[in-house]
Amino acid sequence: MAPSPTLKPTTPTPAATEDEWGSPGVESTPTTRSVSERAGSGYHTGSTVSPAAEPNVREEATEFTGLLTLSGSAGRGDRRGEGGGDGDDGPGGNWTGHGEFEGLPWWKRPSVGWDNGKKLRCVADGDKVWFLVVPYALFTLAFGGSVVPKLNLIVDLICQKYLRDRAATDPNFTFTPVVPGGNNRQCFAPDVQKLVAKFSLVLSVTSGILSSLTAPKLGALSDRYGRKRLLIICSLGGIASETVTILAARHPQTIDYRWMILGSVFDGLTGSFTAGSVLSHAYASDCTPPSQRGVAIGYLHSCLFAGMAFGPLLAGYFVEWTGSLVSIFYVVLGCHLFFMLFIGFVTPESLSKKQRRLARVKYAQELQDAAIAAEAYVLESTSSPLNSRGDPLSFLISGITILAIKASNPFRPLRILFDPTDAKGTPQADTRRARMLRRNLLTLALTDMVILGSAMSAGGIMVLYVEATFGWDNLESSRFMSMTSLVRVTALMGVLPAVNWVFRTRPLRKRKEELARAAAEGGEEEPKERNAGADTLDLWILRCALLSEVIGVAGYIFARSAPVFVASAVVASLGGLGSATIQAALSKHVPPERVGQLLGAIGLLHSLARVFGPMVFNQLYAATVETAPRAFFILLWSVFAGALGASFLVTPHVYLKSDDELSDSRPSTRGSNRVRQDLLEDEELFPETR
Repeated sequence: MAPSPTLKPTTPTPAATEDEWGSPGVESTPTTRSVSERAGSGYHTGSTVSPAAEPNVREEATEFTGLLTLSGSAGRGDRRGEGGGDGDDGPGGNWTGHGEFEGLPWWKRPSVGWDNGKKLRCVADGDKVWFLVVPYALFTLAFGGSVVPKLNLIVDLICQKYLRDRAATDPNFTFTPVVPGGNNRQCFAPDVQKLVAKFSLVLSVTSGILSSLTAPKLGALSDRYGRKRLLIICSLGGIASETVTILAARHPQTIDYRWMILGSVFDGLTGSFTAGSVLSHAYASDCTPPSQRGVAIGYLHSCLFAGMAFGPLLAGYFVEWTGSLVSIFYVVLGCHLFFMLFIGFVTPESLSKKQRRLARVKYAQELQDAAIAAEAYVLESTSSPLNSRGDPLSFLISGITILAIKASNPFRPLRILFDPTDAKGTPQADTRRARMLRRNLLTLALTDMVILGSAMSAGGIMVLYVEATFGWDNLESSRFMSMTSLVRVTALMGVLPAVNWVFRTRPLRKRKEELARAAAEGGEEEPKERNAGADTLDLWILRCALLSEVIGVAGYIFARSAPVFVASAVVASLGGLGSATIQAALSKHVPPERVGQLLGAIGLLHSLARVFGPMVFNQLYAATVETAPRAFFILLWSVFAGALGASFLVTPHVYLKSDDELSDSRPSTRGSNRVRQDLLEDEELFPETR
């Protein structure tokens, strides 16, 4: 067997270096060097830089793949000469788009949408049939449409069992049979309502806790194995859950309603709706440029609000048309099946084979570094003077136990928020910029958690409040909730794309045209769009969204009539721009190979918000409904006001450097280069096939 060829990296020129934060070093020799030599990465990027252009070297840099970006590690863009304004996403590494998929048919190239089957474009222009939006819309429609029918089914099943059990113990007790989906007044008994509330809480907590454990892992796995497979797994959990629900509804005498907990277990183990949203947002981040990413994720959020607006209405009309409550669960099951088949056979994978392979190599390096650290810890423990008994076995066991506890920590996925430079370390000279990156990630993640938790908690309580205060019935309350969701959809589908086009897309397009003409005249390569953290437009959209929430909730507090309350709801609904903007901004803070890991950590926070948010707000409303029913809105206003103040702590143009750019700039741990070298040798022997 022939020996494996060795890939020889280019030796970096010592005359000019670029530090870990993306800042140009001191240049002392007047020679022309390639960008790859200057970065010290050893990978040819296809462009050269003259000495005069050294300070702006990253303007000419073009990345070889989506994983070999020349972005800065916790670096901050220089607005002077580096395009750090609102019309650009800052200096950072170039966004190569579909460079890994060139030469493939259009139906195999990833995109959120396609243009009538003719030409792929970004999500902001053109009349499109959506690659991702169509299945995701059905996914959210199934989620929104099944909430009310499932609650009514639980009420009917629990009521049936309660009445049967009571009749079995009391021969004189008679009751009217429960009609599934009917107006069963006998089920409004306080004892039945208590059982329903407890069982609903069990289902919610079971799914929420399990999804908080699995969603981050699914997000990280999607970086290494692709988004499609994990999206299909999420839908499999929904299929299993709806199957259990249908069986419990069709055979209540045989299958107890408590078997629905098993359905929640299936749903939680596959990430539930949280993981589906996280992976969809990661897909959108993969195939949209930074300047359009907020719009793309905004479209996905609009699908969620549209599902919450139209799902219950369509489900109600469908149940009334068929005369069967169970029929809607067959429709929901069909939506999950369609989503799974569409993603599996129509939607292309957004990560190339090379990107996935390199992500797996980086993960293997991290595992190897962790193993080396564990070995050093155990050796240090066994030789420690604290081991007075001279029992190395006890110290070995304790060391392994501690490491195992750390590895099984359910909150470990949040490490990327607290220590985003964990994989490579941070020099002491650059701790200020590292703190800025950490502060950005934590502030944006916690703000997103607050927005989601408040939205999940406020809906039900608001319905109870308006019905008690203004005397609304079920139809008026449903119209009110649908109206607020439609305002959010309008903001995400209309306002956000318009603002993005005026303040970002149009200036960026003009600037690209000017640079392209200059590049053509000078014989240089045409510049590409860059990814370098959230820009000022992202931050001001977020602040305006939170301000609208603050103003709207203040209106709730002081509203004494229904029209004023509705007007306040319209203002507050414009805050729907916030969550989409936050998730797009977060994805700009990390290199492509860490987007799934970061959004997985966000999914963990979402799951926790779904569990604990309703607990806090519901308990407050229950405790104050008789004496101060508006106390709930005061707490809600305080939360949004705090989030608005925290948004001013976020610094624009701060981003994390790709691991590849750092790997050759510092000594690596023992054996870590061997893994990468093996991979590169394999690529020499087995070229990438598409």
